[in-house]
Amino acid sequence: MITARDIMHSGAQCVNADQSLMDAAMMMRDKGVGALPICGPDKRLMGIITERDIVTRCIAEGKDPSTMKARDMGGHLHCVRADDDMDTVLKKMEQHQIRRMPVIDNDMLVGMITEKDLAMGHKMAKGVTDQQIIDFMDSMFVKG
Repeated sequence: MITARDIMHSGAQCVNADQSLMDAAMMMRDKGVGALPICGPDKRLMGIITERDIVTRCIAEGKDPSTMKARDMGGHLHCVRADDDMDTVLKKMEQHQIRRMPVIDNDMLVGMITEKDLAMGHKMAKGVTDQQIIDFMDSMFVKG
């Protein structure tokens, strides 16, 4: 059985919940990513923030990204457990239209799975079928 742990990128770095959105944006730029997990002081996953969140929920509303905190972007969080099988991962991503899925183990962030991981690297996962990827990508572009 192929699990989330098998295809995730490990070592995902969190933005601290008390850091500013400006800090988060600079971290995204420096790491070349479009989203960052938000973690509390106990390193537990609290949410995820995307570039789009910063633009639409901060800048477009006239708020200051240097004073608004990452915790303000946290909302309902969808994630998978490291031992969840690929069917569970794909179903959750499809159902909730999620392009970046945090992976947790004991409530701690251990990695991320992106649609790019699924589309480009599924052959490495040994067991994620072409049809699963086609169905996933169709659901993301048809509904999204």
